[in-house]
Amino acid sequence: MKLHKTVFKNYGIVALLLGLGTQTYAQQDPTKPVTVDSFDVVRDYKPILADAVKIRRSPDMTNKRSYMPKLNYGNIPDKKLDINTGLKELHVQEFPFTKLQDNKSNYAKLGVGNLGTILGEAYFAIEDYEDIRFGGFVKHINQKGNLEDQKYARQEIGVFGRRVYSNYTVDGTLGYNRYATNFYGNPTDVNNVSLNPARESQHFNDIYFTGELVSNYNPNDLQALSYSAKLDAYTYKDKFKAGENSIALSGYLNKRMKTFNIGANLALDINSISGAENVLNDKKFNNSLATINPYISFRGANYTLTLGANVVSEFGDSSRFNVFPSAEVDFSLVPGYVNIFGGLTGGAKKASYKTFSQLNPYLGPNLNYQNMLERLSVFGGVKGNVGATFGYKAKIMYKSIEGLPLFINDKDTPFQFEMVYDGDADKKVSYFGIEGEMNVRLSQLVNIGGRINIDNYTSATQEETWFTPKLRFAANARFNISEKLYIDAEALFHGLSYAKAYEYDLAQYGPVNPAVPTSYYKATIPEFFDLSAGAEYKATSQLGVFVKVNNIFNKEYQRYLYYPRMGFNMIGGVNYSF
Repeated sequence: MKLHKTVFKNYGIVALLLGLGTQTYAQQDPTKPVTVDSFDVVRDYKPILADAVKIRRSPDMTNKRSYMPKLNYGNIPDKKLDINTGLKELHVQEFPFTKLQDNKSNYAKLGVGNLGTILGEAYFAIEDYEDIRFGGFVKHINQKGNLEDQKYARQEIGVFGRRVYSNYTVDGTLGYNRYATNFYGNPTDVNNVSLNPARESQHFNDIYFTGELVSNYNPNDLQALSYSAKLDAYTYKDKFKAGENSIALSGYLNKRMKTFNIGANLALDINSISGAENVLNDKKFNNSLATINPYISFRGANYTLTLGANVVSEFGDSSRFNVFPSAEVDFSLVPGYVNIFGGLTGGAKKASYKTFSQLNPYLGPNLNYQNMLERLSVFGGVKGNVGATFGYKAKIMYKSIEGLPLFINDKDTPFQFEMVYDGDADKKVSYFGIEGEMNVRLSQLVNIGGRINIDNYTSATQEETWFTPKLRFAANARFNISEKLYIDAEALFHGLSYAKAYEYDLAQYGPVNPAVPTSYYKATIPEFFDLSAGAEYKATSQLGVFVKVNNIFNKEYQRYLYYPRMGFNMIGGVNYSF
């Protein structure tokens, strides 16, 4: 009986296995429809924030690549907030699927508004060829504020082209920019006597060219040699005798060796400034820099380590030679979600009339120029994402700075500004900063982004880091209401800052005798909050209407002493894509 039970049990097990095998084979029968009874779970696409765009922006003649050390220059007060020209202070990357409209390559835009605003733009590009792209653009905007002679006008025109070859790409841009305004600042005494009765006009002309030849990336060549050669040149002049001519040549070589890269970045910037304080050289200041940055970069599955040096030679009317360290590390703490990074570097930043006047167009004549040195720059932070809808980056920085350029009101003509430099070889400016950035996608139709900066300077020779707020915050949002309607909004906040102002003796003041400054005091520039918004509706696939509202709360705040911004202004018009 036991034997029969065992045999029957074995037969039963074999029959069960055969039945399962037959059932399994039936599920793979190609003549029968396949049912979806299982799912392969794949993690969402996760947008990782790119490096934050610096609020302090300056021309940089060195080509940047991912394996290159990044030279962060915090040498100047904040970028001039060009709020009146459109919503463009903070650029938050958008996801491709949020762009519902069918954008065309070419467009023309025309708008008008209060404050005598006239806006015109046109852009065209020939994109009929796979390896050639060329075109041009033209822009114009002007506005006039409520104060006497408070106005500005800006024009841009240029052409560009790109040619892609099998091993390298060549591109370039040739353009002309013009910006015109008035010295409308109106410093007054307690007796309401104006110290700027003339309110002279000022304008800047900028002719520039930039061209680059860069090797194409080849993913199949694990030991590729990549290279680039770049030319940047411009001639820049104001209405009076100040101007700047610059020719910069730069390039890099990089050799991939499987797990590491070895290479160097090189730059030569020949620069000459006219209308400077240098009276011994006919008020011209020759200021050139040569830089070489050799490096070696190691790459692993979860880390990148770059080691090198920045060798900088300054020559011209003054000369200096410095060698700075350069080291960066990026480590994936939780791959795909959390990266920690840090670095140690240093470098030199060229003093430039073009850079300074684009930040503050109310500069006076015969400025003093001095290059800035970051003797030591240490930074570290964390970046990554949480799921597919939230990206973030947080960074802390410490810098030791020599020759930090600052704007101050000229004591004889307080409606104009001059340059002072804080920190020298014996006593340097210390800087500690915190920077945070995030991007949130609430849905496929809503994107919100923001950036915050906390900047704390410890001055060396100046009482304050003039016109430099300790807190700055910028945020924007984009709402794609439908395929035809979308809305943009932007908010800006700057904390209070300080200016160096003077008191004057007006006893003999008149058409001939200037006002005599007696003493200076620390004037407070109040904090401000600016909210702007815009909307566009596509009436057809080619024709649209738009409206932009700037400075919604109508606060005529000051960025620089005696120069209030324009109040509430609105621009509306049409655009046509073709």
